[in-house]
Amino acid sequence: MNDVTLWGMHAGPGGEAHSLFMQHKTVAMGSSKIADLASIPANRDAFKSAFEQAYPDYKPGAIPVHAGQLFRFVHEMKVGDLVAYPSKNDRMINIGRIMSEYVYDHSGSTAYPHRRKVEWLKSVPRTNLTQGALYEIGSAISLFQIRNYTEEYLAALEGQIEISPGTDDITVALVADEIEKTTEDFILKTLSRELKGHPFADFVAHLLNTMGYNTRVSPEGPDGGVDIIAHRDELGFEPPIIKVQVKSVDSSTGNADVASLYGNIAANEHGLFVALGTFTRHAESFARGKGNLRLIDGRDLVRLVLNNYERFDSKYKSVLPLKRVYIPETFANE
Repeated sequence: MNDVTLWGMHAGPGGEAHSLFMQHKTVAMGSSKIADLASIPANRDAFKSAFEQAYPDYKPGAIPVHAGQLFRFVHEMKVGDLVAYPSKNDRMINIGRIMSEYVYDHSGSTAYPHRRKVEWLKSVPRTNLTQGALYEIGSAISLFQIRNYTEEYLAALEGQIEISPGTDDITVALVADEIEKTTEDFILKTLSRELKGHPFADFVAHLLNTMGYNTRVSPEGPDGGVDIIAHRDELGFEPPIIKVQVKSVDSSTGNADVASLYGNIAANEHGLFVALGTFTRHAESFARGKGNLRLIDGRDLVRLVLNNYERFDSKYKSVLPLKRVYIPETFANE
């Protein structure tokens, strides 16, 4: 398997081409002002000239980077190569196989007309991969070759990956966006690994304690659909009473689980569903229609953790060892 070529690809800065990638089984590049790339002579200088003509306002140093990606997409990527795409909306790493040569096709998404067909083979939660593998796929460019952690991605594809506690290197210096992304990955991966199942309910209860709530955690075992009861007063008689369900898995939580929690909520009570993963669109739509139901996904949970971390007790600070980092305000505002 060492001779397998594995490419990394992004679907735009904000994941704009996600539907094109996943629903149409396609990987694609932008640079829509350039027509059929197959008509350009197959050398890098020709691609640089074509890109410079199409985008005259680009800085000279950026032109070889963008043109080089287009050249690799057309002439270096081969049918049978593997590709890994990190989707932002569901926090999955999608691994597939390139199934076609390059084609110019602007149907459905005029912004991403340079395409290849792909067969998606497996989707792996980000928390299943080491921090080093996540660093590599977090490249700032749209198309790149994964070299350092190829074996780990292949093992994930085969379902053979094993994460050993304490092996991640979190000392790499990253600028603002990468620091935030890395911290989020570290928190979610650590919670998934160290606090799976009932201990996650204890953690969420402690988080609510730091936010000023008193909590009662259901005993381990069948809980009737409610893991935690939270309230402001010490005895739990005064409203609002919040019934909390937690889920410590990386997958998406569906409408049935959310509706089950809501079925346990009285008219004068509130419901809170906390999940390490994401929620399906149906679950989110269901919750939006209820004035007393709130969903907290993994990303929202990280924000709450960071906002209240200084009030955590030593037990949970040792599970999640974090250090406050200051960055120039100019980076923070970008």
